[in-house]
Amino acid sequence: MVEYLVEMLQGRFKTATLSRGYKRKTKGFALADEKTTAIDIGDEPMQFHQKFPEITVAVGEERLVAIPQILHLRPETEVIILDDAFQHRSVRAGLNILLTDYKNLYTRDLMMPSGDLRDVKSSSKRAQIIIVTKCKPDLSESEKIAIINEINPLTGQHVFFTTIEYGQPYQLYSKQHVMISDSTGVLLVCGIANPKPLMEYLTNKVHTYDMLRFPDHHIFKIDDLTEIKDQFKKLTASNNIILTTEKDAVRLEKFKDQLSGFPFYVLPIRHKFIFNEAAKFETLVIDSIKSYQTKREQPC
Repeated sequence: MVEYLVEMLQGRFKTATLSRGYKRKTKGFALADEKTTAIDIGDEPMQFHQKFPEITVAVGEERLVAIPQILHLRPETEVIILDDAFQHRSVRAGLNILLTDYKNLYTRDLMMPSGDLRDVKSSSKRAQIIIVTKCKPDLSESEKIAIINEINPLTGQHVFFTTIEYGQPYQLYSKQHVMISDSTGVLLVCGIANPKPLMEYLTNKVHTYDMLRFPDHHIFKIDDLTEIKDQFKKLTASNNIILTTEKDAVRLEKFKDQLSGFPFYVLPIRHKFIFNEAAKFETLVIDSIKSYQTKREQPC
């Protein structure tokens, strides 16, 4: 969703992202630059930096401290997208977007550690926009209405539905694209929290696949590469590739020499709004930003 927002906003506003930088080896506030690696700022911020080099990508554990630092170092900044920050109430955001998984709606979930929620359910009232993610593409109108009724949004809250859309795989280093089909054998290498949607996609897309699953945000080591290579050699299809996620790819790029000669590809992913509501969502976000800018420009 952060990438979706960046793509939408970067041509209109001077945009920055701010993340905690989970699993990085550094501490404190940092801005991404041409020398930055995933070890310095974390895999997801590094992914933002690589895909959107024109925007400001920042990390900092304390968002209340990091935001003024962004504005000091990048005073032209007009929009800051806070990644995974809904539960951080020390910052009063101009617009709150709450994401909830179609197969695990927050209305049915529990607080951590019993469940996945990082805030109490009543905090959903703070969101202006609620997005039900990872829906099946053919979600029916009746199912949509049932979910909206279950969420029971407040007056003024907007509920949207998205599905996962996978792009064409590209080579990890050359960025050249490849077609995959029912004759392709895949070794899936991933360190993400929930690989089930990706597994379902491959089940319906390729001849066969095996998976090497690592912990979320896993820092790959040489021993992991040996395991990957050994597992790849066991594939029996006539056309075999190694496939990984974009988040994992930024942690594998450092092994260019060791992976040369192996067909290592990256599968891009994005949100796709269903029920033809993408334009409505974008209008809400852009109008909110413009409204905030207008308030700031008005004399006290």
